[in-house]
Amino acid sequence: MFSFEQLRGFVAVADERHFGRAAERLSMTQPPLSRQIQKLERAVGARLFERDNRKVELTPAGAAFLVEARRLLALAESAPDLARRISAGSAGTVRIGFTAASAYAVLPDLLRQLRSELPDLDLVLSELVTRQQLHGLEAHELDLGLARGPFDRDLFGSRVIHREALHVAVPHDHRLAGHQGAVTAQDLRGEPVIMHSPERARYFHELVVRLVDVDPANVVHTVDQVLTMMLLVSAGLGIAFVPSSVSRLGIAGVHLLPLETLEPEPVALHLLWARDSRNPALRQVLDRMPKEF
Repeated sequence: MFSFEQLRGFVAVADERHFGRAAERLSMTQPPLSRQIQKLERAVGARLFERDNRKVELTPAGAAFLVEARRLLALAESAPDLARRISAGSAGTVRIGFTAASAYAVLPDLLRQLRSELPDLDLVLSELVTRQQLHGLEAHELDLGLARGPFDRDLFGSRVIHREALHVAVPHDHRLAGHQGAVTAQDLRGEPVIMHSPERARYFHELVVRLVDVDPANVVHTVDQVLTMMLLVSAGLGIAFVPSSVSRLGIAGVHLLPLETLEPEPVALHLLWARDSRNPALRQVLDRMPKEF
Protein backbone atom coordinates (compact mmCIF):
# COMPACT_ATOMS: atom_id res chain seq x y z
CA MET A 1 0.00 0.00 0.00
CA PHE A 2 1.20 3.49 -0.76
CA SER A 3 0.93 6.65 1.33
CA PHE A 4 -0.33 10.14 0.57
CA GLU A 5 3.25 11.41 1.05
CA GLN A 6 4.35 9.11 -1.77
CA LEU A 7 1.49 10.36 -3.95
CA ARG A 8 2.44 13.99 -3.30
CA GLY A 9 6.05 13.18 -4.19
CA PHE A 10 4.97 11.43 -7.36
CA VAL A 11 2.78 14.38 -8.46
CA ALA A 12 5.57 16.86 -7.74
CA VAL A 13 8.06 14.92 -9.87
CA ALA A 14 5.45 14.50 -12.63
CA ASP A 15 4.83 18.26 -12.64
CA GLU A 16 8.47 19.32 -12.48
CA ARG A 17 9.96 16.52 -14.60
CA HIS A 18 12.98 16.89 -12.33
CA PHE A 19 13.74 15.26 -8.96
CA GLY A 20 15.78 18.19 -7.67
CA ARG A 21 13.11 20.80 -8.38
CA ALA A 22 10.39 18.50 -7.02
CA ALA A 23 12.36 17.97 -3.79
CA GLU A 24 12.81 21.72 -3.41
CA ARG A 25 9.07 22.25 -3.94
CA LEU A 26 8.37 19.72 -1.19
CA SER A 27 11.00 21.22 1.17
CA MET A 28 13.00 18.02 1.30
CA THR A 29 16.20 16.62 -0.16
CA GLN A 30 16.41 14.53 -3.29
CA PRO A 31 17.48 11.10 -1.87
CA PRO A 32 14.38 10.57 0.33
CA LEU A 33 12.16 11.69 -2.56
CA SER A 34 13.81 9.13 -4.84
CA ARG A 35 13.22 6.43 -2.22
CA GLN A 36 9.55 7.47 -1.97
CA ILE A 37 9.11 7.05 -5.71
CA GLN A 38 10.84 3.66 -5.66
CA LYS A 39 8.56 2.44 -2.85
CA LEU A 40 5.53 3.76 -4.73
CA GLU A 41 6.53 1.92 -7.90
CA ARG A 42 6.94 -1.31 -5.92
CA ALA A 43 3.50 -0.82 -4.31
CA VAL A 44 1.87 -0.08 -7.66
CA GLY A 45 3.74 -2.85 -9.43
CA ALA A 46 4.71 -0.74 -12.42
CA ARG A 47 7.46 1.65 -13.46
CA LEU A 48 6.05 5.19 -13.34
CA PHE A 49 9.02 7.22 -14.67
CA GLU A 50 11.68 6.83 -17.32
CA ARG A 51 14.71 8.72 -15.98
CA ASP A 52 18.32 9.31 -16.96
CA ASN A 53 20.87 12.00 -16.20
CA ARG A 54 19.19 14.54 -18.47
CA LYS A 55 15.41 14.11 -18.11
CA VAL A 56 12.51 12.49 -16.26
CA GLU A 57 9.45 11.38 -18.26
CA LEU A 58 6.25 9.61 -17.28
CA THR A 59 5.73 6.10 -18.59
CA PRO A 60 2.28 5.26 -20.02
CA ALA A 61 1.49 3.60 -16.67
CA GLY A 62 2.72 6.71 -14.86
CA ALA A 63 0.55 9.01 -16.98
CA ALA A 64 -2.53 6.93 -16.19
CA PHE A 65 -1.62 6.75 -12.50
CA LEU A 66 -1.15 10.52 -12.34
CA VAL A 67 -4.85 11.11 -13.04
CA GLU A 68 -5.87 8.88 -10.15
CA ALA A 69 -3.18 10.27 -7.86
CA ARG A 70 -4.49 13.81 -8.34
CA ARG A 71 -8.04 12.61 -7.66
CA LEU A 72 -7.02 10.79 -4.47
CA LEU A 73 -5.13 13.82 -3.17
CA ALA A 74 -8.06 16.10 -3.94
CA LEU A 75 -10.39 13.78 -2.04
CA ALA A 76 -8.01 13.63 0.91
CA GLU A 77 -7.79 17.41 1.04
CA SER A 78 -11.57 17.92 0.80
CA ALA A 79 -12.60 15.13 3.19
CA PRO A 80 -12.08 17.05 6.48
CA ASP A 81 -14.04 20.03 5.18
CA LEU A 82 -16.83 17.73 3.98
CA ALA A 83 -16.95 16.03 7.38
CA ARG A 84 -17.21 19.39 9.11
CA ARG A 85 -20.01 20.53 6.79
CA ILE A 86 -21.94 17.28 7.28
CA SER A 87 -21.56 17.59 11.04
CA ALA A 88 -22.86 21.16 10.84
CA GLY A 89 -25.72 20.08 8.56
CA SER A 90 -24.76 22.18 5.53
CA ALA A 91 -23.89 19.05 3.52
CA GLY A 92 -25.18 15.50 3.52
CA THR A 93 -28.43 13.88 2.43
CA VAL A 94 -32.05 14.75 3.19
CA ARG A 95 -34.68 12.22 2.10
CA ILE A 96 -38.05 13.86 1.41
CA GLY A 97 -41.39 12.11 1.05
CA PHE A 98 -44.27 13.90 -0.64
CA THR A 99 -47.84 13.25 -1.67
CA ALA A 100 -48.86 13.70 -5.29
CA ALA A 101 -50.99 16.76 -4.47
CA SER A 102 -48.13 18.40 -2.55
CA ALA A 103 -46.04 18.19 -5.72
CA TYR A 104 -48.46 20.59 -7.40
CA ALA A 105 -48.64 23.04 -4.50
CA VAL A 106 -45.33 23.16 -2.62
CA LEU A 107 -42.58 20.78 -3.71
CA PRO A 108 -41.06 22.82 -6.59
CA ASP A 109 -40.76 25.99 -4.48
CA LEU A 110 -39.36 24.05 -1.53
CA LEU A 111 -36.68 22.42 -3.70
CA ARG A 112 -35.70 25.72 -5.29
CA GLN A 113 -35.22 27.30 -1.88
CA LEU A 114 -33.16 24.42 -0.48
CA ARG A 115 -30.91 24.26 -3.53
CA SER A 116 -30.36 28.01 -3.30
CA GLU A 117 -29.57 28.11 0.43
CA LEU A 118 -28.01 24.65 0.94
CA PRO A 119 -26.44 23.77 -2.44
CA ASP A 120 -24.30 20.95 -1.01
CA LEU A 121 -27.29 18.96 0.23
CA ASP A 122 -28.25 15.84 -1.71
CA LEU A 123 -32.07 15.78 -1.85
CA VAL A 124 -33.65 12.35 -2.41
CA LEU A 125 -37.36 12.40 -3.32
CA SER A 126 -40.00 9.70 -2.85
CA GLU A 127 -43.66 10.04 -3.84
CA LEU A 128 -45.63 8.34 -1.06
CA VAL A 129 -49.08 8.59 0.48
CA THR A 130 -49.20 9.95 4.03
CA ARG A 131 -49.40 6.54 5.68
CA GLN A 132 -46.23 5.40 3.91
CA GLN A 133 -44.44 8.62 4.84
CA LEU A 134 -45.26 8.15 8.52
CA HIS A 135 -43.80 4.64 8.44
CA GLY A 136 -40.70 5.94 6.63
CA LEU A 137 -40.15 8.78 9.08
CA GLU A 138 -40.57 6.53 12.11
CA ALA A 139 -38.09 4.01 10.64
CA HIS A 140 -35.66 6.85 9.74
CA GLU A 141 -35.89 5.92 6.09
CA LEU A 142 -37.14 9.47 5.45
CA ASP A 143 -36.03 12.75 7.02
CA LEU A 144 -38.90 15.01 5.97
CA GLY A 145 -42.46 14.49 4.80
CA LEU A 146 -44.98 16.65 2.98
CA ALA A 147 -48.10 14.97 4.26
CA ARG A 148 -51.62 15.30 5.63
CA GLY A 149 -53.00 14.64 9.08
CA PRO A 150 -53.69 12.90 11.33
CA PHE A 151 -50.37 11.84 12.88
CA ASP A 152 -48.88 11.16 16.30
CA ARG A 153 -47.60 14.49 17.61
CA ASP A 154 -45.49 12.73 20.24
CA LEU A 155 -43.51 10.97 17.50
CA PHE A 156 -43.46 13.67 14.85
CA GLY A 157 -42.62 17.33 14.79
CA SER A 158 -44.81 19.27 12.42
CA ARG A 159 -45.47 22.61 10.81
CA VAL A 160 -48.31 23.66 8.52
CA ILE A 161 -46.45 24.69 5.39
CA HIS A 162 -49.35 25.35 2.99
CA ARG A 163 -53.09 26.02 3.07
CA GLU A 164 -55.45 26.15 0.13
CA ALA A 165 -59.10 26.17 -0.83
CA LEU A 166 -61.18 23.16 -1.79
CA HIS A 167 -62.61 23.20 -5.30
CA VAL A 168 -65.15 21.14 -7.19
CA ALA A 169 -63.97 19.63 -10.46
CA VAL A 170 -66.81 19.22 -12.99
CA PRO A 171 -66.84 18.07 -16.65
CA HIS A 172 -66.72 20.84 -19.26
CA ASP A 173 -70.36 20.26 -20.26
CA HIS A 174 -71.71 20.09 -16.70
CA ARG A 175 -74.72 22.26 -15.80
CA LEU A 176 -72.50 24.18 -13.31
CA ALA A 177 -69.52 24.67 -15.63
CA GLY A 178 -70.42 28.32 -16.24
CA HIS A 179 -71.44 29.03 -12.64
CA GLN A 180 -70.23 32.36 -11.29
CA GLY A 181 -68.81 32.41 -7.77
CA ALA A 182 -68.61 29.61 -5.21
CA VAL A 183 -70.90 26.59 -5.32
CA THR A 184 -72.54 25.17 -2.21
CA ALA A 185 -73.14 21.65 -0.99
CA GLN A 186 -76.82 22.17 -1.85
CA ASP A 187 -75.88 22.96 -5.48
CA LEU A 188 -74.21 19.56 -5.70
CA ARG A 189 -76.90 17.41 -4.12
CA GLY A 190 -77.55 14.23 -6.08
CA GLU A 191 -74.44 14.55 -8.26
CA PRO A 192 -72.39 11.41 -9.02
CA VAL A 193 -69.16 11.77 -7.03
CA ILE A 194 -65.66 10.44 -7.61
CA MET A 195 -64.60 10.12 -3.99
CA HIS A 196 -61.35 9.83 -2.08
CA SER A 197 -60.50 6.43 -0.65
CA PRO A 198 -61.22 6.31 3.11
CA GLU A 199 -58.11 4.14 3.64
CA ARG A 200 -55.51 5.44 1.17
CA ALA A 201 -56.66 9.10 1.08
CA ARG A 202 -58.07 9.36 4.58
CA TYR A 203 -57.38 13.06 5.06
CA PHE A 204 -59.29 14.23 1.98
CA HIS A 205 -62.06 11.67 2.52
CA GLU A 206 -62.76 12.93 6.05
CA LEU A 207 -62.42 16.58 4.99
CA VAL A 208 -64.96 16.23 2.18
CA VAL A 209 -67.40 14.25 4.31
CA ARG A 210 -67.20 16.93 7.01
CA LEU A 211 -67.67 19.84 4.61
CA VAL A 212 -70.14 18.40 2.10
CA ASP A 213 -71.73 15.32 3.71
CA VAL A 214 -71.56 13.21 0.54
CA ASP A 215 -74.29 10.58 0.26
CA PRO A 216 -72.54 7.20 -0.16
CA ALA A 217 -75.24 6.25 -2.66
CA ASN A 218 -73.91 8.93 -5.00
CA VAL A 219 -70.29 7.70 -4.97
CA VAL A 220 -69.55 6.13 -8.37
CA HIS A 221 -65.80 5.60 -8.00
CA THR A 222 -63.31 5.65 -5.11
CA VAL A 223 -59.65 6.46 -5.86
CA ASP A 224 -56.62 7.68 -3.93
CA GLN A 225 -54.83 10.00 -6.39
CA VAL A 226 -56.02 13.47 -7.39
CA LEU A 227 -54.70 13.06 -10.94
CA THR A 228 -56.89 9.97 -11.41
CA MET A 229 -59.87 11.94 -10.12
CA MET A 230 -59.29 14.72 -12.62
CA LEU A 231 -59.02 12.27 -15.53
CA LEU A 232 -62.27 10.55 -14.53
CA VAL A 233 -63.98 13.93 -14.29
CA SER A 234 -62.70 14.88 -17.74
CA ALA A 235 -64.29 11.67 -19.05
CA GLY A 236 -67.65 12.85 -17.70
CA LEU A 237 -67.95 10.15 -15.02
CA GLY A 238 -68.75 12.46 -12.12
CA ILE A 239 -67.60 15.42 -10.05
CA ALA A 240 -64.73 15.47 -7.53
CA PHE A 241 -63.54 17.57 -4.61
CA VAL A 242 -59.91 18.59 -5.07
CA PRO A 243 -57.41 21.13 -3.71
CA SER A 244 -57.16 24.33 -5.72
CA SER A 245 -53.50 23.65 -6.63
CA VAL A 246 -54.58 20.96 -9.13
CA SER A 247 -55.32 23.83 -11.51
CA ARG A 248 -51.60 23.59 -12.36
CA LEU A 249 -52.24 20.24 -14.00
CA GLY A 250 -54.21 21.84 -16.82
CA ILE A 251 -56.39 18.78 -17.48
CA ALA A 252 -58.51 19.42 -20.56
CA GLY A 253 -62.27 19.10 -20.25
CA VAL A 254 -62.42 20.00 -16.53
CA HIS A 255 -63.75 23.14 -14.86
CA LEU A 256 -62.70 23.99 -11.31
CA LEU A 257 -65.25 25.82 -9.18
CA PRO A 258 -64.57 27.19 -5.68
CA LEU A 259 -66.54 25.41 -2.96
CA GLU A 260 -68.24 27.56 -0.33
CA THR A 261 -66.81 26.59 3.07
CA LEU A 262 -66.82 28.23 6.50
CA GLU A 263 -63.03 28.14 6.51
CA PRO A 264 -61.67 29.76 3.30
CA GLU A 265 -58.62 27.45 3.04
CA PRO A 266 -59.49 24.18 4.78
CA VAL A 267 -56.85 22.03 3.02
CA ALA A 268 -53.68 21.88 5.14
CA LEU A 269 -50.32 20.38 4.19
CA HIS A 270 -47.84 19.60 6.96
CA LEU A 271 -44.06 19.43 6.98
CA LEU A 272 -43.28 16.40 9.18
CA TRP A 273 -40.13 14.98 10.76
CA ALA A 274 -39.27 12.41 13.39
CA ARG A 275 -38.60 14.12 16.71
CA ASP A 276 -35.71 11.73 17.41
CA SER A 277 -33.98 12.26 14.05
CA ARG A 278 -30.18 12.51 14.31
CA ASN A 279 -29.58 13.88 10.82
CA PRO A 280 -27.77 17.23 11.36
CA ALA A 281 -28.90 18.46 7.94
CA LEU A 282 -32.53 18.26 9.04
CA ARG A 283 -32.17 21.19 11.44
CA GLN A 284 -30.53 23.28 8.72
CA VAL A 285 -33.47 22.59 6.42
CA LEU A 286 -36.09 23.38 9.07
CA ASP A 287 -34.34 26.62 9.98
CA ARG A 288 -34.56 27.78 6.36
CA MET A 289 -38.18 26.87 5.71
CA PRO A 290 -40.65 29.77 5.69
CA LYS A 291 -43.71 29.48 7.88
CA GLU A 292 -45.83 28.80 4.80
CA PHE A 293 -45.44 28.63 1.03
